[in-house]
Amino acid sequence: MRMHVDKIGSVTRNLKLGRTLTLSDQILIQPGSVVACRVHGEKSTYNQLEDPHGRLVTLHQGDLVIGALGHRNALHGYEGVMPTHLNVGDTINMLNMGGVMGLCQSHNPDVGAPFQLEVLGQVMLFPEFQSRVGQPAHIAMGALQPRDLTVNCPIIYIAGTCMNAGKTAACCAIIRNFSQRGLRIGGVKLTGVSLQRDILSMRDYGASEILDFTDAGIVCTSKETAASTAKTLLTAMSEMEVDLIVAETGDGILGEYGVQSILSDPALKELTSAFILCANDPVGALGGSETVRKEFGINVDIIAGPVTDNRVGERFIESLGLPARNARSNPKALGDLAFDICYPTTTVGV
Repeated sequence: MRMHVDKIGSVTRNLKLGRTLTLSDQILIQPGSVVACRVHGEKSTYNQLEDPHGRLVTLHQGDLVIGALGHRNALHGYEGVMPTHLNVGDTINMLNMGGVMGLCQSHNPDVGAPFQLEVLGQVMLFPEFQSRVGQPAHIAMGALQPRDLTVNCPIIYIAGTCMNAGKTAACCAIIRNFSQRGLRIGGVKLTGVSLQRDILSMRDYGASEILDFTDAGIVCTSKETAASTAKTLLTAMSEMEVDLIVAETGDGILGEYGVQSILSDPALKELTSAFILCANDPVGALGGSETVRKEFGINVDIIAGPVTDNRVGERFIESLGLPARNARSNPKALGDLAFDICYPTTTVGV
């Protein structure tokens, strides 16, 4: 069946899909499998879809949309799982703004119940010229191939106690500071659920190159995929000849997207030039810094995030013997300190 669709989720960006597509009623049940659905209902909150160009478009009743099957475990959003079977006419849910689709198990009240999606079919691709034999579309098509870890530049890791802890703001402050010194910076998001918003912000603040796990064919990271995907992304970014990589781990250090797998991987830890922890409050700052030290053998270099929004939190952080820097009120101070940690005895970019 041929169909002209209204909107395409950014999770499918590796495929560079057009809006007229061929569908099959035989659906590939795998994370990353690309499907077409019809939207049922209207929502006033969390009602947008990010398209492959990073633009947010509003979803409405009856829209024909393209996304990819996957799961999500978001404290401030939706919890959803992969379906175990799926037929045309079945109902699934929109789990995030990138176009990840699955079965919602629970939701945060702030985002409301998710959109209901009527499954229309599996998107088919025809990679061989003039062939009538299609292949089920999957976001791994056109994705980065797995790479052995080889990185030839410093890496700043930025992790958080949970989602919405100020990680991307810290990334952007550091990227802007370093790029203004004349350095080529690579911005990478290593874990989370597919959405370009954060890496596009990194580009807006001066990153020369950007990548995330979707570029490696992953819809939503997990403890099984996070470390190997991180190695592929960091190596691919290093191959782009950047001077330094700023790597954000989406979600929290104790979340379900596989951050622990990255923090416990000896080869990935060895590459660390600076480790920044973002926290929302003093308890998170204390518990987070102690957790990464005791569980993963990593010493936090800087605390950032909302806990540093004023002197109350900063005094507490300083009482722990750690520097506190705020990405919103004083991004230059955060960037300068990160630079001094990465390049303590040089005049790089000065």
